Amino acid sequence: MTRKTVRIAMNGVTGRMGYRQHLVRSILALREQGGLDLGDGTVLWPEPILVGRREHALKALAEQHGLDPANISTDVDAVLADPTVEIYFDAQVTSAREEALTKAIAAGKHIYTEKPTATDFEGALELARLADAAGIKHGVVQDKLFLPGLLKLKRLIDGGFFGRILSIRGEFGYWVFEGDWQSAQRPSWNYRAEDGGGIVVDMFPHWEYVLHELFGRVKSVQAIATTHIPQRWDENGKPYDATADDAAYGIFELDSGAIAQINSSWAVRVNRDELVEFQVDGTEGSAVAGLRNCRAQHRSSTPKPVWNPDIPATEVFRDQWQEVPDNADFDNGFKAQWELFLRHVYADAPYHWDLLAGARGVQLAELGLKSSAEGRRLDVPEISL
Repeated sequence: MTRKTVRIAMNGVTGRMGYRQHLVRSILALREQGGLDLGDGTVLWPEPILVGRREHALKALAEQHGLDPANISTDVDAVLADPTVEIYFDAQVTSAREEALTKAIAAGKHIYTEKPTATDFEGALELARLADAAGIKHGVVQDKLFLPGLLKLKRLIDGGFFGRILSIRGEFGYWVFEGDWQSAQRPSWNYRAEDGGGIVVDMFPHWEYVLHELFGRVKSVQAIATTHIPQRWDENGKPYDATADDAAYGIFELDSGAIAQINSSWAVRVNRDELVEFQVDGTEGSAVAGLRNCRAQHRSSTPKPVWNPDIPATEVFRDQWQEVPDNADFDNGFKAQWELFLRHVYADAPYHWDLLAGARGVQLAELGLKSSAEGRRLDVPEISL
């Protein structure tokens, strides 16, 4: 076996997602398993270069995880100028991402990035064009596709379980505390539009790739975005005006003919099995998929309820659904996509979750906000380079 060290600049690892999912549960997890075996006698050994604005926080992370203290930097330009760094990863706040990605592309680095890739559609599309012209490999995190629940759902789709799919209904969200009497679970910038916050910008890119990959391209959107909680308290306990939307209610028409309805909210209390659930109804069967679990009901076992509000329900409808078995070992979804991207870069394996796919997500978010502002349904044009 030949071990190839891959130096990866990881910008934004002091943030919640960059640290937990990308550094600890992906890159460090790959190191713990001995690297990534490409199957040709080569094992990739990821060497993270921790990049951020707070040197003391980067030093603390390096010490905590036994990483080389020389591999930290607060100077993005210097890291990008280092020819030994081959991949640039970005998990910064959205408002800082486009500029950093543009610099990384110009420096000839392969790109892997969180979404949204830019604050507006034109910026996101320009990133895809720049990367294509530069001839680099590029990928965008689309983690929901690798969740066990959605992998089981895809298995049902691929097996023809649903027949013709009629509709998709999604429920996502939970109560994010305002920050006064209990600390908030999300950073305050998420609720300030001027800092790139808002649930549409955050979640519509997710819904775009989930719908696109599993059910068909989104061809129209009608949405209402609103701010249910107008005042929140920041990390220092100071009140601030919430200028970004904290809930969005969207209807998406797909080119397959199916209709999707997805509610997204940080002002909803959870009365479901998981924080996100999708119900898919088809002519032959239905399923409800969450983060990890998936339940299905075939037409042959569908009950025949009769509406009668004068008597209690005689059936427990949830008990009439069947659990879809795992039938596989599911790894962390972020790690699974990291492995696919690294195989794409170093073994030329197929990979289509690229910056153009990321631009589709930004496009849908932008059109969703426009639909809400104008109170009308909008077409979603196909895009290309």
